[in-house]
Amino acid sequence: MPTTATSRVEDRKRLVRRLAGSGRGFAEQYGFRVVNNPSSLFQVLCLAVLLARRGDFRRAVDSAHALPAAGWDSAARLARSLHGDRVRVLRDSGQRGDVDALADTLGDLARAVVERYRGDLRRLRAVAHHDPARERELLTELPGVDATVVDLFLREAQALWREVAPVADRRALVAARRLGLGRSADDLAGLAGSGESERLAWLVGALARVDLEKRYAELAA
Repeated sequence: MPTTATSRVEDRKRLVRRLAGSGRGFAEQYGFRVVNNPSSLFQVLCLAVLLARRGDFRRAVDSAHALPAAGWDSAARLARSLHGDRVRVLRDSGQRGDVDALADTLGDLARAVVERYRGDLRRLRAVAHHDPARERELLTELPGVDATVVDLFLREAQALWREVAPVADRRALVAARRLGLGRSADDLAGLAGSGESERLAWLVGALARVDLEKRYAELAA
């Protein structure tokens, strides 16, 4: 019996429930709390900077965990860290390539957040008057933050900063296309539900994980 339009819609709904059912986005699945406080937001931003680098995403996750484990769980504390200590922690957590430059970038990023926003990215949001375009602009003015990093950060932050939704990073959109869930962040927002920025963050994060972990066969089963 041929597949009907109704059955295809039901299949998509079931898949969305499966993907978003954990109630956690990408960062939370890997052990990062996504709450609207200075420490959490800064750690998610550091995770985004590390994920944007080429290489195994697990190294990025390990390095992002290594920073607070070393005592640098906020912009203020990372800003006070020594370059050599940052290099050591990053190398010990598996970073490769120009680790010295990465250590510089993270230090510069922390100092900029402290100097411009007193260590609190919620102040950036306030300066932008909750305007998504201005929030993106201010984020890209920070050291080490480009459009890719902004997408990775806002993919998580949209659960809290609802005005930025819908946001979907490149990998989430690749997975969405392959799984027949749409081709844009707007398509995914429609599946998540109107005004459901938190559920959208869970869905988009799950899709990014599917692509990074190559779990397509598991979902097709």
